[in-house]
Amino acid sequence: MSESLPLLSVARLVALLRETVEDNFVQVLVEGEISNYARPPSGHAYFTLKDDKAQLRSVMFRPYNRLLRFVPENGMQVICGGRISLYEPRGELQMVVETMEPKGLGGLQVAFAQLKERLESEGLFAPERKRPLPGFPRCIGVVTSASGAAIHDILNVLRRRLTGVRIILRPAQVQGRGAAADIASGIADLNRQGEADVLIVGRGGGSLEDLWAFNEEEVARAIYASHIPVISAVGHETDVTIADLVADLRAPTPSAAAEMVAKSRLELEGHLDHLSMRLASQMRSRLNLLEERVEGLARRLRSPIEDLQQCRGRIDELEQRLQKQMVREVATRHEKLGALTGRLDALSPLGVLKRGYAIVMHSESGEAVRRAEAVALGDPLHIRLKQGHLQARVTEVEP
Repeated sequence: MSESLPLLSVARLVALLRETVEDNFVQVLVEGEISNYARPPSGHAYFTLKDDKAQLRSVMFRPYNRLLRFVPENGMQVICGGRISLYEPRGELQMVVETMEPKGLGGLQVAFAQLKERLESEGLFAPERKRPLPGFPRCIGVVTSASGAAIHDILNVLRRRLTGVRIILRPAQVQGRGAAADIASGIADLNRQGEADVLIVGRGGGSLEDLWAFNEEEVARAIYASHIPVISAVGHETDVTIADLVADLRAPTPSAAAEMVAKSRLELEGHLDHLSMRLASQMRSRLNLLEERVEGLARRLRSPIEDLQQCRGRIDELEQRLQKQMVREVATRHEKLGALTGRLDALSPLGVLKRGYAIVMHSESGEAVRRAEAVALGDPLHIRLKQGHLQARVTEVEP
């Protein structure tokens, strides 16, 4: 051992190494895979960056960790920016990470994908929970910047297409730090106020970073908790924000959101007009049909006077037929009577009397005397001639 070398304590040597490392590696970019990721309640993140040949302990303190738009996970390939330091208590080399980006994807895209997957699993995007817009909104709440172009576009559309509708603007910061909290507070404020029938939440177009407030979980939770139907109206055509997925309806622009609200009312009014026309047409058809049936019944329905007249005519006709029949019947009967009279005359004793014969009858009984033995001497007899009668007495009987 050489006596010319200075004698150093462990602490002194580690301190010298730390100074050397920190002076020479003030800012570095390191690519590697995250493993052993841990984030205790302190808010600091501890993990290991590794590749197939080496590994490096790393730490990301809470102030930097809070700025991340995504949640680091084990196995994720990242590019970390920061400085190299030496942790003196254990004499371990470590990287103090100040920035972190996923390799191949921006942190915002990763954060969007992670939040979307988590909220979707919780049912915040479920179609069955989305509510229809009110048909006749009397009051429309708007959460957006008071100085942006979005509110002017919304007002222009609503004033042109709707009348008698109140508009409540809840000004909100829509970009930068604190924007998400302000937007969420605006949604909650209008819900507490309870006057709006529908909410339009949004802003004009911009970059992904400009629109990021509408991808924050805080805004998504506020839209989900809203008792009032929400239209997300973030001014972008192609990209979809988390707010778009949670809202009851998505509009590509604030103007389109205003048109949707007005369209709902106009469509309902048009539908009512269409139903009124159909009802009027059906009523006309029904009335025409009933009128035709009434006319048919009227033609079939005769007046009682006409029936009486017809009955009288029928009676007259029957009376005439009866009289004719009676005349014919009397004539027939008269003819029959004449024939029978002739026959009766031929058989009548009176006819015999006309030929000179007489009828002899017992005076007491009036019975005709047919045999001589039927009388005795001295019996009174009554003799009927053709003309007149004779009273006689039996003076002689010859059997």
